Amino acid sequence: MANKYTSIGGQALIEGIMMKSSEKTAIAVRCPDKSIDISYMNGKSIKEKYKILKLPIIRGVVGFVESMTQGYKALSISAEKSGFADEEADKNEPPKDNSKLLAVVMAVGGVLGVLLSIALFMYLPRLCVSGIEWLIKGEITSKILKSIIEQGLKLAIFVGYVMLVSLMNDIKRVYMYHGAEHKTIFCYEKGLELNVENVRLQKRFHPRCGTSFMILMILVSVVLSTVLQIIFPNLYAISWLWTIAKILMIPLTCGIGYEVLKFCGRYDNFITRTISAPGMWLQRVTTKEPTDDMIEIAIAALKACEPSVPDVDRTGCCNDNI
Repeated sequence: MANKYTSIGGQALIEGIMMKSSEKTAIAVRCPDKSIDISYMNGKSIKEKYKILKLPIIRGVVGFVESMTQGYKALSISAEKSGFADEEADKNEPPKDNSKLLAVVMAVGGVLGVLLSIALFMYLPRLCVSGIEWLIKGEITSKILKSIIEQGLKLAIFVGYVMLVSLMNDIKRVYMYHGAEHKTIFCYEKGLELNVENVRLQKRFHPRCGTSFMILMILVSVVLSTVLQIIFPNLYAISWLWTIAKILMIPLTCGIGYEVLKFCGRYDNFITRTISAPGMWLQRVTTKEPTDDMIEIAIAALKACEPSVPDVDRTGCCNDNI
């Protein structure tokens, strides 16, 4: 049976998985008593209210923001229902209202994450370029070459970060749930019965994965930065102005990356496989082979969000959280 195109995507959580279809968003979490808890989130997108937000490029930016926001909420839910929040509370002996504490901790973590991202992906590559010039005892005169080196360093930092966090035990389990999520979606797309045996046989690397999306964003950023250097050759020399320009390019980079990822998810040929190759390779780090109980969670989440009319689920709404 030929694979069907589906808009179902998801996200690995803490001892759980979120699955999202064109109709519903479901979260399945393994509770401390080993039962599976199913809950639902508001799956309505603002794009349904304002049709202009469905236009190419724009829909990618909106989808990315919504996915980040929804993913944050889903993580909070899974942390609470899996007992992870209680475990952390016992270690740190906070007040009894652990849900409020968890919300504060995650909010602070989010702010620090944004600041760290700016430092790592905007300032550190530029400092590294300056370091290279110091080592070769001369200036790299080509501003375009400087930009390419900077973007290449950005990609290396991202890959290094992903590989580093994969060494943490808690992250390893999230990556295993990530693998279960991909395998289950593949099983669904092949039209097979959703059971542990069928899911276990599927591959864990999916072209619509969020990992692939991040890689694509960096590659698109390389192209856009190079074009910007050609159009405005003196822009790179002004550090603060170059930083502002890169920040302003983020929505465009995100939108283009989304469209490319959507294209790769819809078609399977030499071109799409070549484009997807870097992200697929990195999925060897961000996805791990799951255990059967993790596969059960993924199946429960997918069944809970499965659209009532599967054949209509061909909107091309690629979820970058896969």
